Formats: sequence, structure tokens, C-alpha cells
Amino acid sequence: MPTPSGPENDLARVSPSSSDDSLHLVWPPLLLAFFTLAGSLWLSVGMGLKACPLCLYQRTFVMGVVAVLGIGFLTGPGHRNVLNLLALPLAVAGFGVAAFHVFLELTGKLECPGGVMGMGTAPQQSLVVQTVLLILVSVGVARSRHASFPSSIGAVLIGLLLAGSAVYSAPPMPPVPTRAYEQPLDMCRPPYHPR
Repeated sequence: MPTPSGPENDLARVSPSSSDDSLHLVWPPLLLAFFTLAGSLWLSVGMGLKACPLCLYQRTFVMGVVAVLGIGFLTGPGHRNVLNLLALPLAVAGFGVAAFHVFLELTGKLECPGGVMGMGTAPQQSLVVQTVLLILVSVGVARSRHASFPSSIGAVLIGLLLAGSAVYSAPPMPPVPTRAYEQPLDMCRPPYHPR
């Protein structure tokens, strides 16, 4: 009996050997997302920094990538070809929020604490790893046999919608201070500019 065609049967047609080949497309973004999440948590737990809403959104999107790729990896080889496509909206959203966060820093609207090992600020470090994560996930999508151009564009658009929603719904920034801060820089905040 012939197998019906259609996207719902794509996974049924994946041979174990082709799925095993896709494992190398899942490991790099999964490991990077896992270490990114660990670094983000270290900023709060290990370094005592307080995550601002934009930081929390970035962390949450990375958690989503870890969940999608991790659970997908554990379900077995039959699903690995679509994992990067499922993670793509989250990677796009995390990148979008990180880019906006760094934009606020560069335009002087926010000052943010240093990141892990003092190499740049926390948002700058996030933007770097979010960029690499997006590249790895995109390569996985491009090399997948099951990611069509329309589904890839749809995933990117969903990611942009998630990023825009996160930025738009973030609580407003506190007012620009009228005097110098007394507490150390432990959270992203509007900078004080003496008059």
C-alpha cells in the first residue's frame, strides 16, 4: 500500500540513518544554548546581578531552545530533522531582544553591568551568543530535509513577533535619575548624567 504524501507523513518517511546524520545538526546548538543558559543563571546566582525584564526575556527564549532541542533529542532519531526548525522562532526572538537591549546601551538609554569574566556587558555577551545560536540553528534548518522555505520564513516571522511582543510588553524603564546612584551597578538601569 503506498504511503500518503503530505507534511504529516514526512517524519514517517525518515530512515534511521538519515535521522542519525542529523544528530550533528542538533548537538552544537543544544550545547551552546545549554551553556548560554548556565552563563545567564551564573550572572544572577553566582555574580549576584539582578536580571532586568529584557535579560529575563532573553534567558526565557534560550530556555525554550534548550527545551525544544533537549526533549527532541531524547525522543529519538525520528524527529531530529525538524528540531532546529522548531527552535528557530525562539532563537530569532532571543537574538531580537538581545539586539534591542544592546541598542539601548549604545544609545545611552541604559547602563548595564559587566558580564561573565568582565568581557563586555551582560547584554553584549548575550548578543554574541544569541547570534552564534541563531547561526547554528539556521544552519540546521537549511541542512534539514524537512524544512521548506515557507516554513522557515514562517518560523522567522513568528520569532520576530515574539521578540517584538517581548520588547513592547516589557515594563517601562525607571525614570532617569536626578542624582548619582548610591547602589553599585548590579542591574540594567538608566544612566545618571550630571548636569
